[in-house]
Amino acid sequence: MSNPELHVLLPDPAATDALGAAIARALSRSRPQVLHLRGELGAGKTALVRSVLRSLGIGGLIRSPTYTLIETYACGDLTLLHVDLYRISGESAAEELGLRDWVGPDALMLVEWPERGGAAVPPADLTVMLSYAQQGRSARLGARERSGAAAQMLEELRNDTSLGAYLYNFA
Repeated sequence: MSNPELHVLLPDPAATDALGAAIARALSRSRPQVLHLRGELGAGKTALVRSVLRSLGIGGLIRSPTYTLIETYACGDLTLLHVDLYRISGESAAEELGLRDWVGPDALMLVEWPERGGAAVPPADLTVMLSYAQQGRSARLGARERSGAAAQMLEELRNDTSLGAYLYNFA
């Protein structure tokens, strides 16, 4: 059995873009429905989401949903939702967004600050934890135990040659 987590060193913006592009490639095959992005302010959550969206073919301005809370994008038969809960004041405020109503095979939700929405936020198939590391950032990706799509995605990312220089393992 392979490691249930994937660790990626992100020394510069190009590495974050490489991870975003690799995630986009894996998403098109494995189709998880909810990704949580965690980490402190400035850790690179929005930059990673932008890279994923650009790699999925979203052009033009990609706004941070810090004030709008949700930005939606059409990508073929898939609706992409970029959600930022940083300004949410708790579970009841997040409940009003109706996030669970969006979950389905024709939608992908990328949620920044999911912990601020509590149980109103759909559980993640894949969680990306971004943190400061040395002169850059690092990402730790983990799949929900019962999410075959996310486990498949982690395996695809682990085998993605474009990430080879950035992957590391604590084991």
